[in-house]
Amino acid sequence: MELTLKGIHHLSAITAKAPANFDFYTKVMGMRLIKKTVNQDDTRVYHLFYGDEKGNPGTELTFFEIPMAARNREGVGSISGTSLRVPSNKALRYWQERFAQFGVDHDEIVSRGGRETIAFRDPEGQRLVLVSDETDSGVAGGTPWARSLVPAEYGIIGLGPIYLTVSDPEPTAQMLTAFMGFREAGSYPSWIAGQPDILVYETGEGGTGAEIHLETRADLPREQQGRGGVHHVAFRVEDETELRAWVDRLRAARVPNSGYVDRFYFRSLYFREPNGILFELATDGPGFDTDEELEHLGESLALPPFLESRRQEIEAKLQPLDTTGQGV
Repeated sequence: MELTLKGIHHLSAITAKAPANFDFYTKVMGMRLIKKTVNQDDTRVYHLFYGDEKGNPGTELTFFEIPMAARNREGVGSISGTSLRVPSNKALRYWQERFAQFGVDHDEIVSRGGRETIAFRDPEGQRLVLVSDETDSGVAGGTPWARSLVPAEYGIIGLGPIYLTVSDPEPTAQMLTAFMGFREAGSYPSWIAGQPDILVYETGEGGTGAEIHLETRADLPREQQGRGGVHHVAFRVEDETELRAWVDRLRAARVPNSGYVDRFYFRSLYFREPNGILFELATDGPGFDTDEELEHLGESLALPPFLESRRQEIEAKLQPLDTTGQGV
């Protein structure tokens, strides 16, 4: 059976303040909160999912709330940057003005790997990059939510290239290409003087929604994960049959892994690449409207069936979070 990863599925980061996180990503970034649920491995904390109109695969930026998390200390063995796709270069100029209006820490518009981009940080220092799809083809983007506070022509349409920073790129490159089926897709100069070029790898149909950008930094310590950091990145698998085939492939290669995991909204598999970065493979379905009406996604606490019997216990340990005020 030929196994091909379709692109980026979602990325999960860490926040210490769910209310402020909700305000920033819905009111400033114009994304839709598509699911307010809990970390299934630690139900004491929220897991918030943001995305396009219904959380299509490839559009989901998620956050675990860890209230006491220390600040992320940047370094190697990390997911060091998360791209968000916008439709055009014109959209970047809109965002430059919007960031100034809302006091968002941001850089100038620059070219990275042949695309126009603008780097910025959320209030907790999360490292983010808006990337223009103007000259791109490949994996299609999503559809901005009609009730977003950001006009659709400028809205975020999905996850773009994900940046990995490692001290030794060879083992990670080998995992991406020889095992996971990524293709070498070029390189471009580092934005830090004196550092090696950034290596680009793509999968599936390619393009912004299917790329990993690999940065080598021999001058940094190992990253210490905390608020403003990234927990893992997930890649798209067509369905459960393919996911189980990936389980078999990992076991045959003796790569330690989680085995098959049912996350209800999708099915998953977790493993670490040689530099210690956590990867997930996740199915495109069933989707986030499985247990809520599309019109009301994210408005109340959603629990998968295997946690529903514990709702009272779970809710008692969570700080209330009003998520009904998103959109126009």
